[in-house]
Amino acid sequence: MALDVVIMAAGKGTRMKSTRPKVLHTVGGRSLLQHVVQTSASVGADRILVITGHGAAQVETSIRESLQLPGLHFVRQEPQLGTGHAVQQAVPALSAAGTTLILNGDVPLIEPETARALVEACAGKRLALLTLALDDPTGYGRIVRRGDAADGDVLGIVEHKDATPEQRRIREIYTGMMAVPTERLKQWLGRLRNDNAQGEYYLTDVVAMAVADGVPVVAAHPRSETEVLGVNSPAQLADLERRYQRQQADRLMEAGVRLADPARFDLRGTLQCGTDVDIDVNCIFEGTVTLGDGVRIGAHCVIKNAHIAAGAVIHPFTHIDGEQQGAKVGEGALVGPFARLRPGADLGAEVHIGNFVEVKNSTLARGAKANHLAYLGDATVGERVNYGAGSITANYDGANKHRTVIEADVHVGSNCVLVAPVTIGAGATIGGGSTIAKHAPAGELTVARAKQVTLPGWKRPQKAPKAG
Repeated sequence: MALDVVIMAAGKGTRMKSTRPKVLHTVGGRSLLQHVVQTSASVGADRILVITGHGAAQVETSIRESLQLPGLHFVRQEPQLGTGHAVQQAVPALSAAGTTLILNGDVPLIEPETARALVEACAGKRLALLTLALDDPTGYGRIVRRGDAADGDVLGIVEHKDATPEQRRIREIYTGMMAVPTERLKQWLGRLRNDNAQGEYYLTDVVAMAVADGVPVVAAHPRSETEVLGVNSPAQLADLERRYQRQQADRLMEAGVRLADPARFDLRGTLQCGTDVDIDVNCIFEGTVTLGDGVRIGAHCVIKNAHIAAGAVIHPFTHIDGEQQGAKVGEGALVGPFARLRPGADLGAEVHIGNFVEVKNSTLARGAKANHLAYLGDATVGERVNYGAGSITANYDGANKHRTVIEADVHVGSNCVLVAPVTIGAGATIGGGSTIAKHAPAGELTVARAKQVTLPGWKRPQKAPKAG
C-alpha cells in the first residue's frame, strides 16, 4: 500500500520577524523542515510532497542541497488560503490509493515511531488524528467528541478562532497531523468550503465529512508534548532548541557519557562516544564527531567533523573544525587550551598541541610537540619533533601552497620561519630566530640570523615640543 507524506511548509511565519522562511530556522543544527523530511523518509514514505509558498525557491533549494532523497517533490501554494487549500495543491501528485500522512514543516521533533503509529491507526481505511491533552490549549483546534467521555467518538475539530467559550475549555487538541485514506482524502478536499471567520479552507473540516460518510475517526497520541510543539516565534524556537538538546543529552548519558551539566550542552550533528567519555560544560558538537574510549573534552570547546581517538584530552576553549576533509586526534594526544585544528589536521598518538597553536592540512607523528604560539600548515612532522614557540611554516607564496617536511627528532627553536618547500633532516636542530629557506641537513645545527650589531651613541627619536 502506497504511503505519501505531505508536509505543509508554505507559511511566512510573521511572528519570527525574519527575512528567512520560518521552516528554514534551525533546531540542533538542522532546519525545522529538514527534521520533518528526514522523519518522513525514515517511516518508509514512497513519496514526500513538500508544499511551499513563502520563500518557496529558497526553501526548495535548501532542502534539495541538504537532502538528496529519492521521491522528494515540491508543490507550491500561491496564494496561501488555508491548510485545506494547501493539501489541495498536492492532490494531482498523490497516489490513486493507499495512505496520505500529513505533517507540518514547523513541527520538527515528531518521532518516527509516532508517525508510524498514526499510519498504522489509519490502516488505509480510517481517519487517524494525532491528538494531545494540554493544560493550556490556546490557539489549537479542539477535538469535539460525542458526550463527555475522553474516548467518545470524534465528531469534528473546531479551530480556536471559531470555537465557542464552552468548546475552548476542551483540553484535547489537534496537533495538525493526520493520516487519511488517500482516495477518501481527495473526495473530501473537493468538498471543502471557506465559510468561516478567516475565509480559509480548513483541512480539519474533513473530520466532519468522515463522520457524515461513516468513516471511523480514531486518535493516536505522541509520547510527549515536545513532539508536537510548533515554532511561531523566536521564544518558541529557543524553547524547542533546549528541549531537543536535553533529549540528546539524556540519550548520551543513558549510554554512559558523563556530561558535567546536560543543560549546557549542544549537539548540532551526530556524536558517537565510546566508554568513559567526559564532556565539560558549554561544548558544541557539529557535523560528524566520534569520541573514543576515555576521551575528555574540556569546557567551552567547539568540535566539528572530527575523530578523536581513545584517551585523548581536549583542553578548554579548543576549536576543531575539520570541514569536509575532517580532522583527527590520535590516542593519548593532548590538545589545547586555546588550540585550533583546521581541515586536514591529523595528529598521531601522544602528540601535544598547546595554547594558541594552529594546525592545518598537516600530519604529526607519534610524540611530536608544538606547545606554544605556533603555526603548522601543509606540513609533515615526524616522531618526537619539538616545534618551538612562535615558529611558523610559511606555506603560501601568494599563488600556491607548498609543503614543509620535518623529519623525526628535529628540534625547531623559538620564532623560526620555515619557508616551504623545505625539508629539515632527521635529528636536525634549527636555532631560534632562524629563517630557513633551504633544506637543513640531518643531525646538524642550522642557524640563519643576521649579525647582531650595536650602534654606539644612537639616540631614540624625540617628539618635537609643542609650540606655545
